Amino acid sequence: MVKRFHVFVEGRVQGVGFRGFCMMQAQQRHLTGSVTNLPNGLVEIFVQGEQEGIDSFLEAVQAGNQFIRVDDMSIKEVPVVPGEKRFGYGMGQYF
Repeated sequence: MVKRFHVFVEGRVQGVGFRGFCMMQAQQRHLTGSVTNLPNGLVEIFVQGEQEGIDSFLEAVQAGNQFIRVDDMSIKEVPVVPGEKRFGYGMGQYF
């Protein structure tokens, strides 16, 4: 069953390639959604797909890499966006 989550990520997540990292992780798992830098230093993610892929994606995001450090993640389930086709940067859905 397809699910969608709204995630806020806090830590060293801007200026370190975090959005590209998220995009790569999502594409590898056939997930859709978006990732956006916010003015307050947080990063906002919408991620949609099968629960197993989302769980794996969130684990990879939490682990980060040598440049990325995630201190906290807020995760909330939200309604699925029908017809979304890809994962991209910025606001909005990708059809």
